[in-house]
Parts: sequence; structure tokens; C-alpha cells
Amino acid sequence: MTLEQKIIRRLTAIWLESVTGFLWWGVGNVPLHHVRRFFYRLFGMSIGSGSTLHMGARIYDPNHITIGEDTIIGERATLDGRQQLANSRGGITIGNHTDIASEVMIWSSEHDISSPDFAAIEAAVSIGDYVFIGPRAIILPGVTIGSGAVIAAGAVVTKDVAANTIVGGVPAKAIGERNPNNLHYRLGRARWFQ
Repeated sequence: MTLEQKIIRRLTAIWLESVTGFLWWGVGNVPLHHVRRFFYRLFGMSIGSGSTLHMGARIYDPNHITIGEDTIIGERATLDGRQQLANSRGGITIGNHTDIASEVMIWSSEHDISSPDFAAIEAAVSIGDYVFIGPRAIILPGVTIGSGAVIAAGAVVTKDVAANTIVGGVPAKAIGERNPNNLHYRLGRARWFQ
């Protein structure tokens, strides 16, 4: 890597860390949904109509996060959209009418513990429509969650989840099925001051 590439990489990292800090401490604690959405969109996040992120969200690299319509992201959720490596496939895509509860963590980047240099691994996370993810669940890089799936509270999802499947545990395993016939609900408006 040339000196010029190192300088560009360092400046890019400083910019991303500055944006992350501003979104965490400044924007994430503003008690008005419209203000938070404005700034998240300003910094590159795609947020569909009627969707909202509750207070205290931790956002990494909003440029690579896409949220569909009528989706709710709970308080103190973590969305890791990092896609910094060359040819990386990081980022997060979340569908329509999806309910992500408080303190859920969705990661698209982690370290390879088998790598001699502890290299980063970045892999996109895709979450379908009408998904429910319970409080404090963790979704790891590269996972696809099919439409209508339910992730139980506290589950650690390390592998893909099929549509309309209910999973729970550490690591998450199938524990049931959801009736997919009538999934047509709307999550409703965001609560004030959340």
C-alpha cells in the first residue's frame, strides 16, 4: 500500500468515525423521529415511508443501510452497515413492515479469529418483510432472514433463517413455524419521544 493510499484510508476512517459519533451522541438522542430520520438520510441511509428508528440507535456507516417502509427499529439497536474493504459485501438491508425490538444488534462486520492478522470479515445482512426480531437478539454477518420469520429474544443468529420460521437460542435453531397466510399488518405510527 502506497503512502497516498494510507493517507486516504486514514482520512476516510476519521470521517466515518466523526459521522458515527455525531449520529450516536447528537442525532440518536434527539426525541423527535422526523429530526433523526432527516439526519440519517442526510448521511446516506435509505429509510422508507413510515419507518422510524427509536432513540439511542448506534449506526455504523449509514451509507450501506437500507430500511423498507413501515419498519420500526427499537431503542438502543445497533445497525452495522460497514463496507470498508475493497470488494466487500457488507451492509444491511431490512424489508417492509419489519419490527426490530430494543437492543437488537445487527452486524455486517466481524474479525476472523483464525486469521494471523485478525482480519476483518464483512458480509451483508438481509432481513425480509414482516420479520419480528425480539429484544437483545444478535444477527451476525452474512445472515439472510426470510420474510415472516421470527427471531426470539436473546437469540444469536449465525446462519440463514428460512421464511416463516421461528428461531431461538444460542446459536439460534428452528423452534416453530409462523402461519404465513395473513401477514398484511401495518406497524402503525411511531410513539412520541422514543
